[in-house]
Amino acid sequence: MSTGAWKPTASSARMGSMSGLFGARSHVRLPGGARNPPVRYNFSTSYKKMHSYLFSKHQKHYKRNGVLHILKRNERIKPGPERFQECPDPFDIIFTCGQRAYNRVVANLCARDQEMWQPVPVVNVDIDNTLEAASLGASIICELCQGLQQADDTQSRLAELLQATKEKTGRSFLHTVCFY
Repeated sequence: MSTGAWKPTASSARMGSMSGLFGARSHVRLPGGARNPPVRYNFSTSYKKMHSYLFSKHQKHYKRNGVLHILKRNERIKPGPERFQECPDPFDIIFTCGQRAYNRVVANLCARDQEMWQPVPVVNVDIDNTLEAASLGASIICELCQGLQQADDTQSRLAELLQATKEKTGRSFLHTVCFY
């Protein structure tokens, strides 16, 4: 696909995984299903354009698997997907929603020059690509954030919150501390 293109093509649906940890991945992958292959869009594509295209071509399928709902929700939050690697701003905490994303974020932070030596916890909440899993994962992340807002010591409070959430949900969390 050329830069700026938003309409998926047959070849873009068959693209392989990126080579290397920070290969030239310039797309967002939306889940397909039994009859539909995954659809890929450039990062420059807005959620509104993704939604419009999928609604016009495959409304029934993508409504059933929840992708249209997720795109509408995302559109209310921000105009389109963003790449962590391109964001120079420091964060207080970073949540990822899959182990591959977690590994990439940690590798990216470790590869950056640590100028301020400001710690940033990175936490992975593994979330499957379903509407139900996304809702549950968002709820878990929200609870963790609310607990951290009240903390004087983020590091020790985070460990307590993750342990309490593990006991409550049965989920384990990958987490580490990186530095800016």
